[in-house]
Amino acid sequence: MHLKSMKCNPFCLIASLEDPDMFNQPQVRASFEELFRAYDPEASFQFFKSFRRVRVNFSDALAAAEARAALHKTSFQGKEVRLYFAQSVHIGSPRLEPPKPDKQFLLSPPPSPPVGWQQAQDATPVINYDLLCAIAKLGPGDKYELHTATPTTPSVVVHVCESEQDSSGGEGEEDAADGAARRPRPKIVQTRRPEYPDYPVTQ
Repeated sequence: MHLKSMKCNPFCLIASLEDPDMFNQPQVRASFEELFRAYDPEASFQFFKSFRRVRVNFSDALAAAEARAALHKTSFQGKEVRLYFAQSVHIGSPRLEPPKPDKQFLLSPPPSPPVGWQQAQDATPVINYDLLCAIAKLGPGDKYELHTATPTTPSVVVHVCESEQDSSGGEGEEDAADGAARRPRPKIVQTRRPEYPDYPVTQ
């Protein structure tokens, strides 16, 4: 749906009013209607209080043109009245059409997929064998730098954790590779329950 064109309606005038009494007092409204009925006795009126506009519908286009030429920018109740021809918007389609079902299958739950739709195949994962080889050669506690730090980005380093068997060695054990003493496995110290004074129990 697209905007096609805008045309002026020669049978309708829009009056812009700043006087709020026009919409609240029937006497003022009746005197305003008499101004236009002098040009067309069959004229009808629609009052829009929120917009401070009045739509005047004429049965003759010539009467509407004469009323606009005579009453435009005239004074009514001490306020200026401005008259404009109403505009009608012509849209490409006379009815609202549903959207094209291009991506309706992405909804949840999805309806039927469009004709010719096929499931996309997942791409083959990229395996970095150089990285796997470098990590496989690392021993417990070693590290491998994947990305060197730059002035704007940090470095990315892979650390190999020690296994439970390597980190649980007791006193006197030595590493088979370099003979260095293994670090003892840290112990979790239980939190002591606070002591409360004994109160006599009443029965």
